[in-house]
Amino acid sequence: MKAFLAVMKALSDPNRVKILKMLQQRKLCVCEIQAALEVAQPTASKHLKVLENAGLVRSEKDGLWVNYHLTDGSANPFAATLLGNLRHWLEEEPDMVRIKGMLPFLKREQLCGKERSCIAGKGSVTILNPSGIGQHEVHVHR
Repeated sequence: MKAFLAVMKALSDPNRVKILKMLQQRKLCVCEIQAALEVAQPTASKHLKVLENAGLVRSEKDGLWVNYHLTDGSANPFAATLLGNLRHWLEEEPDMVRIKGMLPFLKREQLCGKERSCIAGKGSVTILNPSGIGQHEVHVHR
């Protein structure tokens, strides 16, 4: 029962469901997740910890980065079933379409790196070079 409740608790927050859907696309670091969801870094980390505790997400250290990815569900049969079904759910949900459209533009080197900074605003993400030359703005439709 404990494993089942952990998975259900993990799915009780819309941002955690969005994280799972994003991780279906590719491995992500906290700064990429935080930018996509427009939340603070501690909030993104807290959500990831809940997902890890439920056996849905795993993290791996890769140099300076901590990459998060979906598990295969082998540690929790409820997680395995859910992850399999979630691949087919919520594909047309407007928030998911918006976030999936942003993912190719969210680059950890730009978001977390020292050479560039990211300004996440309502409706867009602007990635700037320190000089301001070559800025790239991604408009997000809500």
